[in-house]
Amino acid sequence: MSELADLLRTRREALQPAEVGLPPVGRRRTPGLRREEVAQLAGISTTYYTFLEQGRDVSPSPQILDALARALRLTPAERDHMRALVHGTREDRPPEVLVAGVADLVDSLDPHPAYVSGRHWDVLHANKSACALWTNWPALPPADRNILWWTFADPRARTVLVEWEAEARAQLARFRVAADRHPEDPAYEALLARLRLCSKEVRDWWRDHDVAPLSSGRKVLHHPTLGRLDLALLVLQVADDAEQKVVTFRADPADAARIGGLLSAVRTTPVGRSPSVTITGERSR
Repeated sequence: MSELADLLRTRREALQPAEVGLPPVGRRRTPGLRREEVAQLAGISTTYYTFLEQGRDVSPSPQILDALARALRLTPAERDHMRALVHGTREDRPPEVLVAGVADLVDSLDPHPAYVSGRHWDVLHANKSACALWTNWPALPPADRNILWWTFADPRARTVLVEWEAEARAQLARFRVAADRHPEDPAYEALLARLRLCSKEVRDWWRDHDVAPLSSGRKVLHHPTLGRLDLALLVLQVADDAEQKVVTFRADPADAARIGGLLSAVRTTPVGRSPSVTITGERSR
């Protein structure tokens, strides 16, 4: 329960009495709300709340978790994250299957970059534009074909992603949500352990306990030849596997033409697949 304890503590310390309608009382030696104030707002005993913040072996009910979410003014993503920390999802999971039609769709989007992200954020398939603008995914070792690993471990990511820190923080916050929904899947913990070894930012930011939902928006890239590219990000869920996402980036017509010209001048290797990924509907060769 240490993750739950960290979440409760960091959110309590970030909340001021005036934000929850409490009058200021004397001088505070610690930031944010006191434990007894959170307990009062949630309608539970101070002792029980203290046990939760101390990581004691207690199992709060869904009703208590909802009350804490209201008391601490958690966002919907933070509330779901807290529930996942306590209850999680423990079903067995088969190997990932990349449907052939999805790969064909991603390829057809050139010159607009697109890739398929798997349950552990592995890049299962990427079109030529995504290889040209991010990295040549098939040239990487299979274990490194992961968008989170590339963001933190590959120095080129800090140049390619114009707003690297904001993007890296958001990715880590979304990864926490995914990882905590599957506490018995060792692949998440293995990836996090690798990231902690290679990145001081991961070690520091993971303690902040930030969570964020997956969302669309804008992505600003820098390419050494094309310069700045402002792309519209749209994330689509694959119907046959809710944990696979088609991540697309739509360029404006002028930038799409420039990307197309780059693809004509630079030959990229077809994307390799991780040995753990199979393609349904693919003919044997």
